[in-house]
Amino acid sequence: MTARRVYMDHNATSPLRPEARAAVIAALDVLGNPSSVHAEGRAARGLIEKARGEVARLAGAKPAEVIFTSGGTEAARMAFHAAKAAQGVTRLIVSAVEHEAVRASAGASGLPVSVLPVDREGRAELGALKALLEGGEGKALVALMLANNETGVIQPVVEAARLAHEAGALLLCDAIQAAGKIPLDFAGLGADMMLLAGHKLGAPLGTGALVIREGLPFAAQAVGGGQEMRRRAGSENVSGIAGFGAAASAALAGLRDFAALTRLRDRLEAEIAANAPDAVFFGQKADRLANTCYVAAPGLDAETLLMALDLDGIAVSAGAACSSGKVGAPRVLEAMGVPAALSKGAIRVSLGWTSEESDVDLFVASWSRAYERAKAKVKTSANAGAPRPLASVES
Repeated sequence: MTARRVYMDHNATSPLRPEARAAVIAALDVLGNPSSVHAEGRAARGLIEKARGEVARLAGAKPAEVIFTSGGTEAARMAFHAAKAAQGVTRLIVSAVEHEAVRASAGASGLPVSVLPVDREGRAELGALKALLEGGEGKALVALMLANNETGVIQPVVEAARLAHEAGALLLCDAIQAAGKIPLDFAGLGADMMLLAGHKLGAPLGTGALVIREGLPFAAQAVGGGQEMRRRAGSENVSGIAGFGAAASAALAGLRDFAALTRLRDRLEAEIAANAPDAVFFGQKADRLANTCYVAAPGLDAETLLMALDLDGIAVSAGAACSSGKVGAPRVLEAMGVPAALSKGAIRVSLGWTSEESDVDLFVASWSRAYERAKAKVKTSANAGAPRPLASVES
């Protein structure tokens, strides 16, 4: 057992940043409803608009393009609703490696959904996208994430947006995993809508945003008091939004430090490979986020491995944190053509702003012990099943 907990699951939720904590605490002392016109209401409104500007700067967008939500899942639902109700979209093209929130929201939209395949490194097949755009009738919306939450692989969003627009289609980009890890440029990506979630970059859980291109028609899904410029009704979560804005500013300022995590991630992979030559690192040949390692080795079982690591004080995951803690078949790896016998042992290690050199040391040691135990078990089982030699008979 280690003397302290080692948190290496930043792609699931990144720890609350001190800047965000301070902003939340300060906002809790602001009394007013942000829709009220008196001084107290204006103070609350000021916090929201300050945060809107901070999130917009992180996204490379205009403040007026940012709609605050309760998180990425709500933002996805809003995007598909607007596409169907206001933007003339009649069909959806969703990449095979999208987050379950996007996949489920697309499926619930009532529109026909086509799946965009990926290559063996997990990158969207642009040739297949072009064929899907040309082969269907009606206006399409393409959903393609900027960076995959499991492999960290960065997707060709700019090229996909160009193909979509040439075909008269729109593009929705899930930038939730990329925000605060690589520079974002909403306009430069060519996206029409973008998803963000605060807790992935050190903001409070329950905060997010839908970024929508200025001038693009929009239909609100939540109606009532007309908040968020009549785009998302309901009194705003002032303290959470203030924390989201503060975390966005801190993450933007720390982009260079985040990029330096590549060295830690590469050292982790090199040491694992030295101890386990048959280990496989998924998406390693593609451009990846600096912090993400998705690794498996023959004979390992992800559920058993996660428990062993947890007992050693190390928190990692088996992929997306969206299945109530269950360890299931890795859908992303299946889409990449990875055999089930290998993918069943895959775990994701994701570093972040709290990560240290010693974290890598402890993880490598714990993973390697589990690997050696698995290999010894396989060897013992093989020996137990081997036929015994015939006893010699003296004549």
